[in-house]
Amino acid sequence: MSDVLSRLVRTIDSRKVADPARVESHVADLLAGGPLKCAEKFGEESVEAIIACVAGDRENLTREAADVVFHLLVMLAAGNVRFDDVLVELERREGMSGVAEKRQRDRRP
Repeated sequence: MSDVLSRLVRTIDSRKVADPARVESHVADLLAGGPLKCAEKFGEESVEAIIACVAGDRENLTREAADVVFHLLVMLAAGNVRFDDVLVELERREGMSGVAEKRQRDRRP
């Protein structure tokens, strides 16, 4: 994981126990709202990235993609999923075609 992602994950994790009434933190506010609030914000940012992509706005897409990654990490924290576990899953899939991976998932009980 890049250094910036590692630092960001650590910061988000530290905000899980922060009191949003005492700490000025967007992450603490989102996490206090629970998984639904975090998922809604992730969805909102994803739509904004899609719109920028379709519009061919490379500069805005770059900014919106950063927002998507950031809010994905917040949503994972709200769902008690570690980003390292996501990376392990990506490593498991490495070298496997998307078709084969989907077929493997469909066979799981």
